[in-house]
Amino acid sequence: MKTKFFLKRQQLWGFIFIAPWLIGFLLFYAGPMLVSLIYSFLDYNLIQPELTKFVGIGNWRRAIFEDKQILMSIYRILEYTIISLPLSLVFSLFAAVLLNNKYLLGKKLFRALYYIPTMVPLVATVIIWKGILNEQTGWVNLMIKGTVGGEGLRWLASTKLVYISYAFIGLWGVGNTIVILLAGLQGIPQSLYEASYIDGANGWQRMTRITIPMITPILFYNIITGVVGMMQYFLVPMVINQGSGYPEGMTNFPMVLFYRHAFSYFNMGYAAVIAWFIFVLGLIFTLILFGTSKGWVFYADSKN
Repeated sequence: MKTKFFLKRQQLWGFIFIAPWLIGFLLFYAGPMLVSLIYSFLDYNLIQPELTKFVGIGNWRRAIFEDKQILMSIYRILEYTIISLPLSLVFSLFAAVLLNNKYLLGKKLFRALYYIPTMVPLVATVIIWKGILNEQTGWVNLMIKGTVGGEGLRWLASTKLVYISYAFIGLWGVGNTIVILLAGLQGIPQSLYEASYIDGANGWQRMTRITIPMITPILFYNIITGVVGMMQYFLVPMVINQGSGYPEGMTNFPMVLFYRHAFSYFNMGYAAVIAWFIFVLGLIFTLILFGTSKGWVFYADSKN
């Protein structure tokens, strides 16, 4: 009897401790998701809610078979992800390896300098970069004009350069990724490197045969969070061109479309469908990455 009472008491305390998280999950995640699913079957105008009517799968049919903008926005974000995500990972890994070098002078200073930009609000960062890359007055173009001449480059207005410009703006906030990778590098047993020195391995071989395989779980984590983050990519195009899709629809990403339908057209029903497209798309890519991870992610405690 005492044992049963003790177990029930433990279960009660377990529910008490998990209750804040559970309440928060229901209120801020599960609840809004359920409401958005309901909205997706309604013609619901945010300004005139009294005119709401049930349209069944009308919004879904329009999104899947009629609205080409959604499919194009998915293509655009995938195109941008292919450019931005590898660039940020390679840069972060290079910086982390550099900061992990025991011979680097001022190591603590450089670590702080890499991380400080992440503490600046992203809106302020984008506004700064918008000025830096300005076609007429940005100092990047002023340097180009002053050194090689010419008209400068249309960094934010050219269909060929806009994704590259956005990707470099994204590098401003890779401090968190660098810190995570640095922690992974410091967790690699030094005995592996010592053995490689004895075997005569060069720097490239140590990087590709020891360093990268040992931090593949951390790389995998950053790829997952990066892909999910790309599906929600919104703030940079919104601040730079107010979500207009400029230039030539290149920045019409899924979240930009969602914002436009929800808060410009006030069509919350159709916006809910776009939100579910974003969720399902992120889920599909996450499942694909998890499915392929067995072939390249190495865990030290794995039995295989």
